[in-house]
Amino acid sequence: MGTRIWNYQETAGHLEGLDLVGYKVEASDGHIGRIDRHSAEVDSSYVVVDTGVWIFGRQVLLPAGTIARIDTEEQKVWVDATKDQIKDSPEFRPDKHTDDPDYYNLIGGYYLGGFPPIR
Repeated sequence: MGTRIWNYQETAGHLEGLDLVGYKVEASDGHIGRIDRHSAEVDSSYVVVDTGVWIFGRQVLLPAGTIARIDTEEQKVWVDATKDQIKDSPEFRPDKHTDDPDYYNLIGGYYLGGFPPIR
């Protein structure tokens, strides 16, 4: 996944200006939901996934670096995480996700396996 967790992987297929809202999201072991909102801001890119009934309507914040592949034709993204890893992720905090570096470090560190993210 690399240390640039808050940027799209070069091989993911993200195009500037691409609107991912509504795209289906697939974990490495199955479907997890749809993208509710996203940001493509450099060093702060992410998607918010609405998991629907899968984990009782919970939303999760996924750093853009977790996205392995984007298929614009099928409107799907695949992430480098399992359903359990996403289910066990830190709680999505809509009031903190855009301006709290500690929260970004918590989320980024979780998906990097405990290593501090580069911002």
